[in-house]
Amino acid sequence: MKLREKDSADNKGSDLEKKKLDWSCSLILASLVGAFGSSFLYGYNLSVVNAPTPVSAPRPREASGRGRCGHAENRVIGKFLGRKNTLLVNNGFGVSAALLMACSLPAGALEMLIVGRFIMGVDGGIALSALPMYVSEISPKQMRGSLGQVTAIFICVGVFAAQLLGLPELLGKESTWPYLFGVIVIPALVQLVSLPFLPQSPHYLLFEKHDQEGAEKAFRTFLGKEDISCEMEEVLAESRVQRNIRLVSVLELLRSPFVRWQLITVVISMACYQLCGLNAIWFYTNSIFGKAGITPEKIPYITLSTGGIETLAAIFSGLVIERVGRRPLLIGGFGLMALFFGILTITLTLIVCILAIIAAFCSGPGGIPFILTSEFFQQAQRPAAFTVVGTVNWLSNFTIGLLFPFIQQSLDTYCFLVFAAICFTGALYLYFVLPETKNRTHAEISQAFAKRNKAYPPEGRTDSAVTDDKTNIRPEPDSSSALEN
Repeated sequence: MKLREKDSADNKGSDLEKKKLDWSCSLILASLVGAFGSSFLYGYNLSVVNAPTPVSAPRPREASGRGRCGHAENRVIGKFLGRKNTLLVNNGFGVSAALLMACSLPAGALEMLIVGRFIMGVDGGIALSALPMYVSEISPKQMRGSLGQVTAIFICVGVFAAQLLGLPELLGKESTWPYLFGVIVIPALVQLVSLPFLPQSPHYLLFEKHDQEGAEKAFRTFLGKEDISCEMEEVLAESRVQRNIRLVSVLELLRSPFVRWQLITVVISMACYQLCGLNAIWFYTNSIFGKAGITPEKIPYITLSTGGIETLAAIFSGLVIERVGRRPLLIGGFGLMALFFGILTITLTLIVCILAIIAAFCSGPGGIPFILTSEFFQQAQRPAAFTVVGTVNWLSNFTIGLLFPFIQQSLDTYCFLVFAAICFTGALYLYFVLPETKNRTHAEISQAFAKRNKAYPPEGRTDSAVTDDKTNIRPEPDSSSALEN
């Protein structure tokens, strides 16, 4: 008995040591630098238009709608450059937009500001596709959730930074407002000079470049250990099944029965992410507080508190997601938002309810839809899946920015019931359909959806990945055995 207890203790110690070693400096640096130069800019540009300006800067519905172009470009660029190099190329859009917007006032050309906002929409579209894929592919499955939440955390940090710099004491003045937009050059340059020293995604190297040696080197760098046999065995098993598989197009993904409910689930999650009312609060914070009777002098400081709350809630979510799981945080987040939108409508306690709604959103719905998109789809499907989800993301973003002023004008205090209904519907759907994906492989997640899809992937092919005609031969027995194991 004592010997067994000793062996058990040794095994636990080995597991703890392994988990500790899996967190390498390169892994954390890649996640932080990638998010700082990508999702931070998205959050910053989402909130910066609330700063006081002498002219009407393009609203998010005008600029961020261009993110749809970015998602389409990402699939083309990512195929040839990979996730990391796509992020690096995307910095060119960020730097160009920053220079155009910063120089718009000295040049006396408002058109430069509009073009800069347009370019930032493209930058955001590429960033919110390439970054979640890169972070997901470099992360061990035990840490996909925590590192995946870095995307959401930096969106919130970007929102908070824009609110802070937009204070009248800093850059929220008539003489300095163009530089409030131009400050985005700093994150873009930081990523541009840092990311080249970090490896490409090992999954991309192995699956799309067929560079096993490079993939092994990347795994060792990111995991911070020499023994990567377990990780390579898992990836190689998937690679053997996916050999000769080409990237799936959007149309092929939409037609595939093997990922039908996975696709429906991420589309609904992303639509609720944008239509749940948070973007309306971000876009029109000053207007909402102004109509509530708060004096203009106090609005920037109350707005700053919303940015602080959402940042803390996002960090909390990142810390607990691997313990609690994706499902409770996502369903609970939408459920609490529906509750607080209802309370807001009844009691009109504006500030308290808005802070509660923001905290509920950032604790789950603010980042998990991006994580699910990475987890639901295999390597060959992932770019097409992000294109579909990204299109839904930006079209929903455009819609809420365009329609909210009319909804607010027509329904007055009852306008928040629209968002309560959307959040409740999303939570109800996810409760009945969404499986838990924590610590599960792609094969296990696909199996969880197989019964609902009423279609099981044929042997030798992964879910909806399309193979050449010559690859439709039955696989070797050892390949099938490896996949079943």
